[in-house]
Amino acid sequence: MERANAQAIYGLLDSLNIPFEHTAHPAAMTMEDLTDVERTLKAPFCKNLFLANRQQTAFYLLLIREDKRFRTAEISKKLGVSRLSFGDEDHLYELLGVHPGAITPMGLVFDREKRVCLLVDRDLLALERICVHPCVNTESLVLRVADLTEVFFRHTGHTPTILEITGEAEAQG
Repeated sequence: MERANAQAIYGLLDSLNIPFEHTAHPAAMTMEDLTDVERTLKAPFCKNLFLANRQQTAFYLLLIREDKRFRTAEISKKLGVSRLSFGDEDHLYELLGVHPGAITPMGLVFDREKRVCLLVDRDLLALERICVHPCVNTESLVLRVADLTEVFFRHTGHTPTILEITGEAEAQG
């Protein structure tokens, strides 16, 4: 099923006229597993985190630069949501069509009911190109950030909430 989702992503990118490069690689479960892929595709990876409230009723996909620290307290405070944590695997698959290790903004195409709130680190927008998975962690693709934000997100109907993420334990102001 995941391979079919990846093929659907490639087909969608083609139909939206979004240029991309891609490569196959061994399964990657951590950002460290992707170092060689970044060198091959000549772009940094985007760290993608699937978050939820404690009741697992509100869901968020956070896109953050790979070199930034992530603190749930900071994101919770900025959103005015208490006790964010990682979303469970069942909801991840139900909403984005992926399993842990393959979380990607590409999965938003499967969130037809718009149950996932898209959060983007402002610093990520400064990059020209980023690497993401096409809904499977044995392949990666690189595309322009502008194509992701201006074409792909518009197609999925997800308007990103842009956040200033510092990575500090206590969010400022």
